[in-house]
Amino acid sequence: MIIDLFWFALVSFYFIAYFFVMAMIIVDLFRDHELSGWWKALWIIFLIFVPFLTALVYVIARGSGMAKRAQAHGGGRVPEQDDYQPKASASPSEDIARAKALLDSGAISQGEFDALKSKALGNKYFG
Repeated sequence: MIIDLFWFALVSFYFIAYFFVMAMIIVDLFRDHELSGWWKALWIIFLIFVPFLTALVYVIARGSGMAKRAQAHGGGRVPEQDDYQPKASASPSEDIARAKALLDSGAISQGEFDALKSKALGNKYFG
């Protein structure tokens, strides 16, 4: 029973890893602009009919190019940009006075008042 479960887990792991490698190869094939369409078709045909051997040959023959193409493509990550720059209010004293009135009436908390005050003064971060 436990042996069967172990073998099932091991085979499942290898099966999922194999499909992951196949997906990476197909993505790399379509990402490579220097390889002609006929070569891409040939690689895919071999991946269908002789999958394990073709995947092994592809990773050995074109592995370094895979890494370069993935890095050139950005690896699927979008660079984070934080270029938001709030502008000071045209009339900070009026905005602060309105925020103070809201605070006194109980409509906002002290933290919200501090944030509105900071925004009115043009601070990027609270504080």
